[in-house]
Amino acid sequence: PEAEVVDVDIDFGAGELTIASGNESYLISGEATYNVEEFKPVIEIENNRVHLETGNFEIDGIPDIRKVDNVKNQWNLLLGNALMNLSVQAGAYKGSYELGSLSIKNLEITDGAAEVDLRFSTPNLAAMDSLRYVTGASNVKLYGLGYANFASMIFRSGAGEYYLDFTGGILRDSVVTVESGVSQITLVIPEGTNARVIFKGGLVTIDADDPWQKNGDQYVLNGSGPVLTINVDMGAGTLNLKTSQ
Repeated sequence: PEAEVVDVDIDFGAGELTIASGNESYLISGEATYNVEEFKPVIEIENNRVHLETGNFEIDGIPDIRKVDNVKNQWNLLLGNALMNLSVQAGAYKGSYELGSLSIKNLEITDGAAEVDLRFSTPNLAAMDSLRYVTGASNVKLYGLGYANFASMIFRSGAGEYYLDFTGGILRDSVVTVESGVSQITLVIPEGTNARVIFKGGLVTIDADDPWQKNGDQYVLNGSGPVLTINVDMGAGTLNLKTSQ
């Protein structure tokens, strides 16, 4: 679509999903490999919105995958550098994201029981308004969140293990909200960042590296520049506060 901002919506069920930057000619390109006919991708384009989904279950019904041995559903997608709002909804899947060097204005990912590795290895080329990640009982690792250049971030999860690395440098004051049930959460903040973690919750063990200083219900990392504020609300589990070079 020829629009100032394009809405890219991806609905993916079960399987393996890989999304990366690197396409200079198209908004989306890639390959889908599947052995259940109902998994065939459906593409819809309307105005400034592109919607890519796994099949059309409302019309064709839920496929009887019990008749297929070694069910396969794999997508490998490359995104172009158009300014976009990127939304991904997925079920029980394995996800791999490399979103550096894209131009993402808003990012929203919602998934179920998932195993996800998401990275910004290079800067996001747009100032991101919001980053929102909602997951179920999962194992999720997010790297290079400083490169995402967001103003606000929300991370909500069920039971699981979660790793949030804010490498990349904080370019402006940013507020992060982390809400989780019984889980293990690790927050990694680069040394020299002006950061504070405000905690409230239940039976949680907090393990903080030496540079972190406890002040009431807050943990402070002294630094310079914009302020990174992280509000954490956990039911139970372990919260690890780490620093990186």
